[in-house]
Amino acid sequence: MKKTEPHSSRSQQLEGAGLGFLIGFAGLLAFQLLGELVVRLLAIPVPGPVAGLLFMSVFLLVRKRTKASEPEPLLNASSLLLAHLSLLFVPAGVGIMTHIDRIKDQWLSISVALIIASFVTLFVTAWSLKILIRFMNKPEPE
Repeated sequence: MKKTEPHSSRSQQLEGAGLGFLIGFAGLLAFQLLGELVVRLLAIPVPGPVAGLLFMSVFLLVRKRTKASEPEPLLNASSLLLAHLSLLFVPAGVGIMTHIDRIKDQWLSISVALIIASFVTLFVTAWSLKILIRFMNKPEPE
């Protein structure tokens, strides 16, 4: 005989997933707010969301060191946002279409800036990866 589940279990699962997403999203926004506050209070020339991302990274690293479980709501919210990341490019596409005349006039300087920025980003990413690999391969003290 097949086991039947109560009718409310599916709605409870959906409510739990929705609540988990809201808690995770609130956590993401809290880290962004913390980053904005620190950047503005200390007048650091870094975007607030980048500082918030650094704070969240430190939080997750400390949590991992203490052998705590992964924060499930944060994982759910970030996974859902990443699944719909392409929607965030729509405003950029609209901006390009709006300023197409300006882009036509300054195509050379924009192209040079993009090429230089790409190489700098590639270099910094490779350098950061090299340092992180060295850091991660360091034996842990017992």
